[in-house]
Amino acid sequence: MRTPAWQSGRAARAVHRAREAMGSGDRPVAAPRAEIEASWNRMVHRGLDPEQSTESVLLGLDEVEKRRRGSTLSEVMPLLNDRLVSLADAAQQIVVVTDVECRVLWRRGNAAVLRRADGICLAEGATWAEESTGTNAIGTALATRVPVQVHSSEHFVRALHNWTCAAAPVRDPRDGRLMGIVDMSGPLSTFHPTTLALVSSVAGLAENEIRNRHLRAIERLRSVAAPLVCRLGGRALAVDVNGWLAAVTGMEPVDRLPLPKSLRPGRVWLPSLGMCRVEPLPGGWLIQVADAPSDGAPQRVVLDLSRPHGLRINVVGEVGTWTQRLSPRHAELLYALALRREGRTASELAEDLFGDPSRTVTVRAEISRVRRHLAQVLAHRPYRFGDGVEVEVIHPDDPADLLPRSTAPVVVGARQRS
Repeated sequence: MRTPAWQSGRAARAVHRAREAMGSGDRPVAAPRAEIEASWNRMVHRGLDPEQSTESVLLGLDEVEKRRRGSTLSEVMPLLNDRLVSLADAAQQIVVVTDVECRVLWRRGNAAVLRRADGICLAEGATWAEESTGTNAIGTALATRVPVQVHSSEHFVRALHNWTCAAAPVRDPRDGRLMGIVDMSGPLSTFHPTTLALVSSVAGLAENEIRNRHLRAIERLRSVAAPLVCRLGGRALAVDVNGWLAAVTGMEPVDRLPLPKSLRPGRVWLPSLGMCRVEPLPGGWLIQVADAPSDGAPQRVVLDLSRPHGLRINVVGEVGTWTQRLSPRHAELLYALALRREGRTASELAEDLFGDPSRTVTVRAEISRVRRHLAQVLAHRPYRFGDGVEVEVIHPDDPADLLPRSTAPVVVGARQRS
């Protein structure tokens, strides 16, 4: 098996020198890995001190327990214990599971390493977000939303140079939202090149377990809802609390119906269906589409780009307000349309997003995905926000934080003009 470059003493010293140069503003002699360099840049931008402690204010035991009960990850802790903890114990490492705020909710593994972890505040209730603890596998996996391994002096804070860690995000397959981070950490001597692959695989198993539980829940809902829906006239469907379809009549089936963040029984305007009547079902909702033309169409949208990991659009209509989370690509697309209210053709949007007017097929596919959630907001021929819809864009305080990982010309140009 090939030995990673960082395992040699020379490479480790080179990484250390690169980190020191980065911290002092000098050009590194040997560049670190791309994901590490990007994280270091974030730390320098925030003014984080590499000599600081990793201590943080711990959550109280009651708050930790409350977060455990509210986390879907609690359902898969038996699987994590079975598949990962025993291996970590044998490898003289520990398993750490955090929530979406990088707060440690569970720790398991080698008893001696658990005691050493207390010395760096890798403890239940502690925060391991990048802005608090610098470059580390937990915080960097949260920031980038991809698995990452951080070894020795790749950690930005010097107190962590005797540790190695690998972490992977875990997403809820029902709605795609991040649930938390699974991490394996240990002393420097316990590094193994397969740890990242192991952690990533177990995170995938956890997601599959949640997906299987969800499919069983859909089947239970279908057994109740299908007879009801069949007896109804007009258009109707039954969905679970996340909008996944269980039964339908009078309309084309969809995999998932976009639902407002807080849905209540009664008359509700849904962006993809118009005015509907909503009734509760065990584990979901019965939704009947009004036969009359829908009213309460959106009057105002707020495109919130103020937080890189909280991209969303808020839609305000006569019957209420609802929010749709956005992927970075869809945020770029809507930002381009917000800047140019007169509308854009597919080739113009391709130029805005990719700098290549020929990529119209990709643009049309992305527009189609956006319109599944925002059909009453967006018009076409040309693509634009609907007539009479007021549009507001909330920018981040620092112009450099406007979709910071975006390379779309329309976004890069906006950053440069600010």
